[in-house]
Amino acid sequence: MAVAVIWLIFALVLAGAEALSGHMFLLMLGGGALAASATSWLTDAPLWVDGAVFLIVSVLLLALVRPALRRRLTPPETLPTGIKALEGKSALVLDRIARDEGRVKLDGQVWTARPLNDDDVYEPGESVTVTHIEGATAVVFRRV
Repeated sequence: MAVAVIWLIFALVLAGAEALSGHMFLLMLGGGALAASATSWLTDAPLWVDGAVFLIVSVLLLALVRPALRRRLTPPETLPTGIKALEGKSALVLDRIARDEGRVKLDGQVWTARPLNDDDVYEPGESVTVTHIEGATAVVFRRV
């Protein structure tokens, strides 16, 4: 019974230490220690059996449970917002675009636009792609 209590304390210490790290590694070891505690409490097996249970359960938890748990708890990559979300989108030319003049319709809004290369000219009705936004002006090019 005393060995089972030691395994239980070890499991609780590992779980508490996991709260500081957040990598789910110590929590899996704590699960192995909890299984070893249960084995020690339920059977009169020698100490090496408890150690083997700890090792096997910990490895199984690390290999099977930890990856799934990390995928579930890790937030997805953040989506671009604001003007970064407009980069790479297609726009419709409303007014002729040349050097410092022109307008496009981008995501339902009208933006002033200029070509990426100063020599390029885009006529109304053409489809262009936004490379980036400079202030309130969309810098565009025609995708070939």
